Amino acid sequence: MENTKTWFGEWFNTRYYHILYKNRNNDEAKAFMQNLVSFLKLPKNNSILDLACGKGRHSIFLNTLGYPVIGADLSKNSIDYANQFANNTLKFIVQDMRKPFNIKVDAVFNMFTSFGYFDEDSDDIKVLQNIEDCLNDEGVAVIDYMNVNKVIKNLVNAEVVTRDDIEFNIKRHVTDGFITKEISLNENDETLHFQERVKAIDLEKFKHYSKQANLKIKHIFGDYNLSDFDVENSDRLILILTK
Repeated sequence: MENTKTWFGEWFNTRYYHILYKNRNNDEAKAFMQNLVSFLKLPKNNSILDLACGKGRHSIFLNTLGYPVIGADLSKNSIDYANQFANNTLKFIVQDMRKPFNIKVDAVFNMFTSFGYFDEDSDDIKVLQNIEDCLNDEGVAVIDYMNVNKVIKNLVNAEVVTRDDIEFNIKRHVTDGFITKEISLNENDETLHFQERVKAIDLEKFKHYSKQANLKIKHIFGDYNLSDFDVENSDRLILILTK
């Protein structure tokens, strides 16, 4: 399984990733999950795959709502942490999303821009094909992505963020169709460098990807309150897909 050879294999397995993003808004995330399951009218016995689940915070919350959940992530460190919360209806697995999932579920949630990591479009399409393959006939998938149009227009080129007395020096740029974040920090007299590199996938490209994966885009939203998508002003690009 591809791991340390990739930016995501390295960065997501470090403690620094979790420190930098420790202040993510959990209340907003929970409200989004509730909005989704309400809109989708998911019965409580429907199974959910939380694809790229990280340490499992959304998997855990969805499970508390009564859903059987499988959380999958490439990072073994994250899955090891999440496994302390596992129970009969909450499982966690190490999974490269480009590899077949070998399970069947009623819904797949891919949240908070956990897509577009790969150099080749064929890999992104393969992820969607794997999602299509693991869905039951009446299943539904949710892709929550950044609105690249707004992100690029408002890109902050450089900033310093302090978390737990660690200064993260962050530089951003758009190169070769990717939005890249270069992250450096100093600890114990050592300078460490990491990178986030996410493809600038707009709605038209998602439409192309989805068609290649035999998925249909049924609804498009622009924020976690499920407002209509506006290409210039929406913070998010949220897709609801079916077979």
